[in-house]
Amino acid sequence: MTSTVENVMTTEVAVVNRSAGFHTVAELLISRGVSGMPVLDDDNRVVGVVSEADLLAKQEFKERYYGDDYRPPLRARIRHASGSEGSGYRKSLGETAGDLMTSPAHVTTPDAPIVSAARLMDRHGVKRLPVVDPGGRLVGIVSRRDLIKVFLRQDQEIEQEVRAALHGQAEVTVHDAVVTLTGTYAERSQAVTALRLAGNIDGVVAVRDELAYKHDDIPDLPMWGGA
Repeated sequence: MTSTVENVMTTEVAVVNRSAGFHTVAELLISRGVSGMPVLDDDNRVVGVVSEADLLAKQEFKERYYGDDYRPPLRARIRHASGSEGSGYRKSLGETAGDLMTSPAHVTTPDAPIVSAARLMDRHGVKRLPVVDPGGRLVGIVSRRDLIKVFLRQDQEIEQEVRAALHGQAEVTVHDAVVTLTGTYAERSQAVTALRLAGNIDGVVAVRDELAYKHDDIPDLPMWGGA
């Protein structure tokens, strides 16, 4: 089984319209206890994401208004200029969610594998992904915390799934989501495939290889420059 975003996403989502004012955005983030939320247009389509970091741009760039000598550190200035948060100075002037948001939003779909969502978050340095239907309308949200739920599966459930994937051709034990495979295969390639199949099961933390094989049908690659 490969879990999809639909299996772990949250459907009750704190959202804000792009025309909502700064104060409304701040109140929603605090009252809903979230660090970011999707920004929608009037047709419920996701047009961006607004986060605590977006609102804090006003504080970070307050010298623009109050004349103090604060200057964001270099790392923050680089992030604001080219990172996922966009231009910090532009956001410091924002008055609405549409001004403050990061756009376009990085989104995923309900049928996407959770590993794809995790890679998308890592690639773009974001903590959450709005989940949209084919028309771009919001149906949920998935966070890093949601994605790690897959590692809370019970050992017995994982063991049953690994046994089914291997068709009973290896002995399987699972402890704290670590799978140990023992037994003997006819070919080395079969053992390698078994390890790969076990490792691909959702919730598996690691696979310990205690397999043997009778025939090595995967010859070692020759040394570079060898005969």
